[in-house]
Amino acid sequence: MKYHVRIGPVEECLRRKAEEHTLHFTLIDPDKTTPREASELAVRMAECGTDAILVGGSIGVSQADVDNVIKSIKNSVKLPVIIFPGNVSGISRYADAILFMSLLNSLDPYYIIGAQVLGSLIVRKFKLEAIPTAYIIIGEGGAAGHVGRAYGIPPEKPEIAATYALAASMLGMRFVYFERGSGASDTVKPETVELTKRIINDIFLIVGGGIRSEDRASKLASAGADAIVTGTIVEEDPEKAARIIRAIKQHGFKGK
Repeated sequence: MKYHVRIGPVEECLRRKAEEHTLHFTLIDPDKTTPREASELAVRMAECGTDAILVGGSIGVSQADVDNVIKSIKNSVKLPVIIFPGNVSGISRYADAILFMSLLNSLDPYYIIGAQVLGSLIVRKFKLEAIPTAYIIIGEGGAAGHVGRAYGIPPEKPEIAATYALAASMLGMRFVYFERGSGASDTVKPETVELTKRIINDIFLIVGGGIRSEDRASKLASAGADAIVTGTIVEEDPEKAARIIRAIKQHGFKGK
């Protein structure tokens, strides 16, 4: 059976919604969350207005963990469930789509193309919607940066991050994910988001890491991010996560 990497229904839906306002993605780590807890978090965040659920983690995730968490989430909410893979073991047949990511600024070819070669056959077998995504680590990048052996882009150099994103677009990647790292002390700078969106008008830009307040989220939404991801704060303080979602919706309105 032939496999066509084209824009599928999940990507099309996200792009259409992002034309109106910045989206919010809830990240759930199967290594830290039981299926029941994942289901409860997904329901709560869906009620608050999150637009999609990302499932994945960098350390200690098995396919069984991912399968069970995704099945539980899909039994509870109608939102798109998208795999955020840390490795090949994080691919599940039960998801709606996968961010098929290349860690562009890794020093290890495995995370640039090796894992993708191994994972491509699994994605094809499971008939998952693949969304070509450039994963770019800003700063140290937390666990993702360490595991992926990333040569982090200096946070104060937005032009370097934007150039990586431009190269990704020229390579045919439709999504770019700027990652500051789970639990990071700071976020990707709004200037980085603004510059990237100014020089590449057709890229879908996701920003994650260190987003622990309404103010930080609002600034990234106002700068033009297409989607903002929160994970740690969702697990630690769902009420605060709900306020962050409301701030994103308020300040990320694009008026189209």
